[in-house]
Amino acid sequence: MSQDQAADIARGATVDVGDATTRFLLYGLLPGWFVPGLADWAMHRRTRIEDTAGTRESLIHSLMMAEVGLPIALTLRYEVNPLLLSVQLGAAAVHEATALWDVRTAVHSDREVKPVEQHIHSFLESLPFGGLASLMCLHADQVRSLLRGGRGDPDAWRLVPRRRPLSPGYLAGIGLAIGACVLLPYGEELVRCRRAARARKRRARAHRATLRKVKGS
Repeated sequence: MSQDQAADIARGATVDVGDATTRFLLYGLLPGWFVPGLADWAMHRRTRIEDTAGTRESLIHSLMMAEVGLPIALTLRYEVNPLLLSVQLGAAAVHEATALWDVRTAVHSDREVKPVEQHIHSFLESLPFGGLASLMCLHADQVRSLLRGGRGDPDAWRLVPRRRPLSPGYLAGIGLAIGACVLLPYGEELVRCRRAARARKRRARAHRATLRKVKGS
C-alpha cells in the first residue's frame, strides 16, 4: 500500500475491496504460506522421518506440494475462469484427501506427530481454502459461469493469459521463495530418507551375510 493510499484511508476515503484482497493474496497469504511449510519440514526432521515413516511419507509430501503448486502457478499466469476454478477446486479436494493419507501414514509408523505439528497442519490445510474462497469472491462472475457450465463464454474452458500480467520481479521473487522454502528443504528430506533406506538395506545384507557365515562354521 502506498503512502497516498494510506493517507486516503486516514481521511476516510473508500478503498477498493477487490484491490485490497488481491494485494492480500499476492503479498500476504501466498508468501505467508512458506512459514508453516518450513515449520512442518522442521518437525519432520526433528522426529527423524528418515528412520520412521521414511521415503513413503516424504513422497506424499512431494505430491502435496505438486497439488498446491500447479493451481498456484496457473493462477499467477492465467485469467480466472471456469476451467481454472475447476482445477483449483479439484486440487483443493485432492490435497485434503492426500493430507489425510499423510497423517495416517505418519501415525501408523513409529514417527510421533506432536501437537505442534498437528497445529501446523491446520494452517497448511486451511490456507488453500482461504485463498480459494477469496479468489472466488473476487471473481463471482466466473463462479456463476462455472455453475452454468460455461455456457455463452467462449473462453470458459481454455487457459487465457492474464490481461494484466504480474510483474517479472514479483514472479521471480515467488519463484526464488518456492525454491528456497519448498524445493530445497523437501528435496533434502527426500534425499535424506532415500539415503537412510539404502543404509538400512546395506546393514540388513551385512547381517544376513554374517548369519550365513556363523551357520556355515
